[in-house]
Amino acid sequence: MNNPNIILEETKDGSHTLFVPAMNEHYHSVNGALQESMHVFIDAGLRKVEAKKICVLEIGFGTGLNAFITLLEGDKLQKEIHFTSLELYPLPEDIYSKLNYGEIIAPEKAGLFTKLHQAEWEKSCEITPLFHLQKKKADLCQYDFGDEMYDLIYFDAFAPDKQPEMWQPELFQKLSDHTNPGGILTTYCAKGVVRRAMQAAGYTVERLQGPPGKREMLRATKI
Repeated sequence: MNNPNIILEETKDGSHTLFVPAMNEHYHSVNGALQESMHVFIDAGLRKVEAKKICVLEIGFGTGLNAFITLLEGDKLQKEIHFTSLELYPLPEDIYSKLNYGEIIAPEKAGLFTKLHQAEWEKSCEITPLFHLQKKKADLCQYDFGDEMYDLIYFDAFAPDKQPEMWQPELFQKLSDHTNPGGILTTYCAKGVVRRAMQAAGYTVERLQGPPGKREMLRATKI
């Protein structure tokens, strides 16, 4: 990979992440990208939603790791998933093609990881009979949800000190307004200011044990 703006790195569990020198920020925990995503978004999120048909919103498509493991888990649970992801800066093929998630997570389904990245933007695409993906090149701060409602939200923006505009109270209110009753929002972040913003937006918020290398995370449930 010859992109000075993004550097491929291996995390402690063997899975890749990306480092952005300009922000001095990684896309995932260096203690284990896969472990972090499984813990925060699958264990604390997807596995807690009882509905057989689930509408998921992801803030930050990034490497596609969350979408891939959600597809695989949904297949195991035999749940129909409609996955919408907002991403303002999609990764080019010369970067996402180097990521090792397919080969280390499910080699027999590695082609689906590539299919997620190659899926057309701004259009709902059937990746498998149970998993539909709609990637939108959009900024959450400006995005108009219309009448869209979600059962599960993966809030995976860069950290508040790197991307403070993404963690403002008005954005959590916006998300709350489009979360179905009983719906869940999960994030790796456990800052008090974020927890209070979620509570003010109408969520009941729990502090949960964090993934390896992190003490806590947050799970918010729509009242």
